[in-house]
Amino acid sequence: MTNKGHVYVIDDDAAMRDSLNFLLDSSGFGVTLFDNAKDFIDTLPGLAFGCVVSDVRMPGLDGIELLKRMKAQNSPFPILIMTGHGDVPLAVEAMKLGAVDFLEKPFEDDRLITMIETAIRQAEPAAKSEAISQDIAARVASLSPRERQVMEGLIAGLSNKLIAREYDISPRTIEVYRANVMTKMQAGSLSELVRMAMRAGMLND
Repeated sequence: MTNKGHVYVIDDDAAMRDSLNFLLDSSGFGVTLFDNAKDFIDTLPGLAFGCVVSDVRMPGLDGIELLKRMKAQNSPFPILIMTGHGDVPLAVEAMKLGAVDFLEKPFEDDRLITMIETAIRQAEPAAKSEAISQDIAARVASLSPRERQVMEGLIAGLSNKLIAREYDISPRTIEVYRANVMTKMQAGSLSELVRMAMRAGMLND
């Protein structure tokens, strides 16, 4: 029952990974373990949205560097950082870089679970919104130059006739382009097309 969402655990300590895997799995999360941050960053583009729980001190890429790289990729994944005793300055730096929160080891299981649930709940709408925006941008990018011109005409409120006159092509041809635009953009109506254009930043106030 992985209905609570995904958690990605990054820790070079095998015993810590095992105990977190057991705890999170039995709490209803889908868990993926990484023994280093580089492997996680390499697979990040293909991963489903989830919460990252990472140790701050690791050989190679540490937690701070991980945060910097995720920030550079505009990753919407919330990150919780685990710190050893006395690593508060590192934890503060992690928070400045976008970590949602930090936990000092050893920590209470319940506290970690609550933090993960909160992090996922707060970050999910933005992650979904970002995914939708990227999807719409990809649809716009799939339009041919002429289809894009027709879309711009449509969202500017021009009729087929006016668009045809502007580009000196027949209204019948515009209808074909218009149908292509609606299909490629997966828009069921003109109002939906306008909403997508706003989302893609094509309509500037």
